[in-house]
Amino acid sequence: MFLRFLTAGESHGPMLCAILDGIPAGLPLETSMIDLELARRQKGFGAGDRMMIEKDTVQIIGGVMAATTTGSPIALLIENRDHLKWKGQAVSPLTTPRPGHVDLVGAIKYGYRDLRPALERASARETSLRVAAGAVCKQFLAQFGITVGGYVCAIGGIQAEFEDSSYRDRIEGAELSNTRCPDPVAANKMQARIAEMMNQKDTLGGVLEIVALGLPVGLGSYVQWDRRLDARLAMAVLSVQAMKGVEIGDAFHNAQLPGTEAHDEIHLEGDKLKRWTNRAGGIESGVTNGQPVVLRVAMKPIATTLKPQTSVDLIQGRESPTGYERSDFCPVPRAVPILEAMVAFVLADALIEKLGGDSLAEMKPRFETMRKARLDDLTMDNTNHIFWE
Repeated sequence: MFLRFLTAGESHGPMLCAILDGIPAGLPLETSMIDLELARRQKGFGAGDRMMIEKDTVQIIGGVMAATTTGSPIALLIENRDHLKWKGQAVSPLTTPRPGHVDLVGAIKYGYRDLRPALERASARETSLRVAAGAVCKQFLAQFGITVGGYVCAIGGIQAEFEDSSYRDRIEGAELSNTRCPDPVAANKMQARIAEMMNQKDTLGGVLEIVALGLPVGLGSYVQWDRRLDARLAMAVLSVQAMKGVEIGDAFHNAQLPGTEAHDEIHLEGDKLKRWTNRAGGIESGVTNGQPVVLRVAMKPIATTLKPQTSVDLIQGRESPTGYERSDFCPVPRAVPILEAMVAFVLADALIEKLGGDSLAEMKPRFETMRKARLDDLTMDNTNHIFWE
């Protein structure tokens, strides 16, 4: 990896921080660019009370001078306003693990005497720093005309219908909806379904679609398993809390078709090699093919529910109902900018790997000279080859 980031901090600790290493010098970057993405993360019908407490803004404490990156690691910091309610307080122990959450496995793995240390770190509060790092990556990709956006496809079994709308229309339409669904009819049904679950003290999951537009051919590689771009993207999105499944393009539908109906045929338009379909989701053999990269991600209903679930009190040694830890009822709309951030990070890493260089001034000319899907860029010698002797 040419680009990397680490986060640190707990859900109710004083602050969260991240180090983003590998962003080249010369990228214009101001806190306002990051704060816009942080604000998007906090919006969405079905969010819990904490989103009314936290008004996330970022501090850049390294790697940027005069609103421009220097090539050094970028240090990002976000304060937790809710920390003031916890600082110095005697917090009651949590001893009944929630099914589907980190509580039990975290205690077994690390030998905790209380379940809280695991949930404090595993909390989706950590994703605020992912969004901050991803905002920097989005700004980098934008220098090359690359856009990453997303929207909600389904919540609680309600499926959106997009018909022939473009990806850009869907991305823009999603920001006009408090469920981040660009289909107004489905969005209204989703909101009603979420409200129903809130009354029933339960939670809902859904399906999100993340799209990258403007990518060149040739990002990623097929030569080693860990360099395949689809694998790297899958890992990134599945690392986000509550994400349990991913497909690239029409993967699961394609699995039911014969090969002649599952692939994107190549056509000639002038000297350009074109495809009229995008069943592969923009990636073939781990490499971008110039089409939009499309990922669909399944998010489970989150584990923290107001309605108790059966578990075991580890102190009393008997079955006991779970208690409630403040959380969302449906975090699916809020997950869109989080997944966008992770996809942007992977794509920025792949682009840096492809172009090389330590500054934008070096990278931009190289980007313009990249081979494209044109006959002139593919010089075939039309001779026999002896590969092994």
